[in-house]
Amino acid sequence: MNTIYETEKLLAEYLLFHYGTEEEILTADHPWPGGMREALDFPLRTVAHFTPGVVARGLDLGCAVGRSTFEMARTCQSVLGIDFSHAFIHAADALRTGKTISYQRREEASIVTNLEARPPAGIDPESLRFQQGDAMHLSADLGSFDRVHAANLLCRLPEPVRLLDRLPDLVKPGGELVLATPCTWLEEFTPPANWPPNGTLDWLKSMLAPSFSLTHQTDEPFLIRETARKFQWTTSLVTGWRRHG
Repeated sequence: MNTIYETEKLLAEYLLFHYGTEEEILTADHPWPGGMREALDFPLRTVAHFTPGVVARGLDLGCAVGRSTFEMARTCQSVLGIDFSHAFIHAADALRTGKTISYQRREEASIVTNLEARPPAGIDPESLRFQQGDAMHLSADLGSFDRVHAANLLCRLPEPVRLLDRLPDLVKPGGELVLATPCTWLEEFTPPANWPPNGTLDWLKSMLAPSFSLTHQTDEPFLIRETARKFQWTTSLVTGWRRHG
């Protein structure tokens, strides 16, 4: 797996992506296009694709620094967040325990602005936990979940089929699965032999159809700030699925 997600640079960018305010990401000194504002709060918007109501167990795969896991905890009695990055999981768990994390927003060259990430309000820290793990080699004793969320993970796995093959065991009959992927298949993460052969959506339908029904699909934009003048504006394909009962 790629180690860039262990760097201080990526940790800072993801803390801002997950926990930064609109004013911290899109500073007031520039007339930003409206579409950039619509791309904020991606971890909240993907979790909102689950149906309303409270369930027992949730799983957040590729949780990064944990904002989507926190949001799942609002409607799941317990949630487990798993990510391959030790740095991301360390930060997420620090926030879970109520700590504030100091980080630097890069402006340009060596110019930075000091910021702080804080845990979202109104969430019981005892309802969630974080652990480092590989989505392709998940522990056999995880059990099954009412909701499974995996955002921007599939196209970062060397062998994504390993995760897709495991999903029927992870989602309880009648449970929900939300997958989000920008479909940015790159050789540095996934060998071309493991890319979807006929497009990501058709591939997901063929792989998941034996155990899941597709309930909806849409696009959700997201925005990652790298510097004061450089942003990643990307659209993720979001699909919702219901496990066959």
